[in-house]
Amino acid sequence: MRGWRHSYSGKVRDLYTSDARPGVVLMVASDRVSAFDHVLEPGIPGKGELLTTLSRWWFAQLDDVPNHLVDGPVPAEVEGRAILAKKLDMYPVECVVRGYLAGSGWVEYQQSQSVCGIALPAGLADGDRLPEPIYTPAWKAPLGEHDENITFERTVELVGAEVAGELRERSLEVFARASAIAESRGVILADTKFEFGADPVTGELTLADEVLTSDSSRYWDAALYETGERTASFDKQIVRDWLSANWDRTGTPPELPPEIVARTAARYRELIERLTK
Repeated sequence: MRGWRHSYSGKVRDLYTSDARPGVVLMVASDRVSAFDHVLEPGIPGKGELLTTLSRWWFAQLDDVPNHLVDGPVPAEVEGRAILAKKLDMYPVECVVRGYLAGSGWVEYQQSQSVCGIALPAGLADGDRLPEPIYTPAWKAPLGEHDENITFERTVELVGAEVAGELRERSLEVFARASAIAESRGVILADTKFEFGADPVTGELTLADEVLTSDSSRYWDAALYETGERTASFDKQIVRDWLSANWDRTGTPPELPPEIVARTAARYRELIERLTK
């Protein structure tokens, strides 16, 4: 792209910098989809634009929470799937908040009756609502490696006690607000992950990356959940389920069938319609 040079690619996002905009990055959401720490083929058509739309909407709902958005036009070729963002000193922590027992949390609970060192009541089932949301951080692994669930104490070792406490407090606060907004629209926010960085000038804790999207969150249909259907998700669980049934997680993942790609894209679109109507 004219005036922008590629600086980094993650699993699903590409970052660009420009000498004309020091301190700013162009963050482009691709149509790539990842699961179990692997980028899969093919991508989900239109996914980058859908995620960017949803992320922008959530940032607007949380406009009193400092975030990394920067005003200004993006190149025409990435219009709709890109944002300008302030460069931050990012913390190496995935700030995961769980309101329900699911995914890797459920797997860990079955083994230890706890998640990331947090003891939970006995007798919980997959998909149960927790007595209160819990903060279960993870270490952000480099591309190609697996993210690792860690205890809060390990977070303190990584970023210091003050920042660790701020990350936990802000994550739980934003999760509570987002959960209430989602529930008012018939959607359950089961869990999500946030990323934060420090403003290099002010040091202010700043919400970054994507926020509350279908890629970073687990969303369920509230009405169906009440009937006992706990798999009606608005995220990439369709992809995870198909992979779990068709891949042993060794070697290269198989290509996603057209039906799985289409169903996933449809659920992403439906979530945006449900939340933003």
